[in-house]
Amino acid sequence: MRRRDFIVVLSAVTFRCAARAQQPGAQIVGVLESGSHEPFSGAWAAFLQGMREVGYIEGQNCSFEIRTAADQYDRLPGLAKVLVDRHVSVIVAVDVVSAHAAKAATSTIPIVFESGIDPVKDGLVASLNHPGANLTGVSMFAAGLGAKRLELLRAVVPKPKLIGVLLNPNNPNFEVQLSEVRAAAREIGQDLLIVSASAEADFDAAFATFVQRRIDGLIVGSDPMFSRRADSLAALAVRSAIPAIYDWRWMVSAGGLMSYGTNINDSLRQMGIYTGKILKGTKPADLPVVQATKFELVVNLKTAKALGLTIPPSVLVQAHEVIE
Repeated sequence: MRRRDFIVVLSAVTFRCAARAQQPGAQIVGVLESGSHEPFSGAWAAFLQGMREVGYIEGQNCSFEIRTAADQYDRLPGLAKVLVDRHVSVIVAVDVVSAHAAKAATSTIPIVFESGIDPVKDGLVASLNHPGANLTGVSMFAAGLGAKRLELLRAVVPKPKLIGVLLNPNNPNFEVQLSEVRAAAREIGQDLLIVSASAEADFDAAFATFVQRRIDGLIVGSDPMFSRRADSLAALAVRSAIPAIYDWRWMVSAGGLMSYGTNINDSLRQMGIYTGKILKGTKPADLPVVQATKFELVVNLKTAKALGLTIPPSVLVQAHEVIE
């Protein structure tokens, strides 16, 4: 797996669908997302695999209509309406912001979402087991991820006095992430420095603040915008001599030190299965929201060496993948 996630991989699909004539009787799957696209075969392959498992193959009996907001969240309602007007058979909302836009745009077209927030508390579904209405999907929300990332970072950085946290204030999950990491830090007496970045243009200033305040380590919050700019964040962290932990494994492949988070391929395969089942006629209300259960730690020893760090055996033994 080289880089990025499902959120940033769908451009390849756009080009394939544009180059291929619509097959008679093929169903159209609308895809809505808040970000932008870059080719990334691994995660998209997992989604397509899920669809194949229930009998749907791109270019044969289904195709994809993709709309992306390029991080301009205010464009999502209009893009969702385009998919509704296109009469797609199902809308795949690849992040929580897109899920809310899709939900507001239609109460009849089925929606399969991915959410990093508790979808019940967030108002997407009535309950996990009985989602109701026209939505179901995969919840990647898991209490304790912020605490676990803090624990892993403290195991790698000896006696950290100050740990930075980079968050996007525009992310609907902002308050959840902030309160979780603050609670975990308070419990062990760890001082935190919270810095916000809502666009890539904010990165330089954020890291300048981190360097000025001499943080000993950095937790990069979960956010699609951060994920799509893994290369920039990883490079800034190494250039600033700051050990950082991220949420997705491809951010480590891009040069980050460590990541701990959901196995994205497993979740996207499930989204593909649900999408295929809905195309076959199953109602979203009859498909319980799937909760992510597979989490993985990835460590980049090359980056650790560049930072002058030795990853302790207690961390390496937990790693699902070690990049050398």
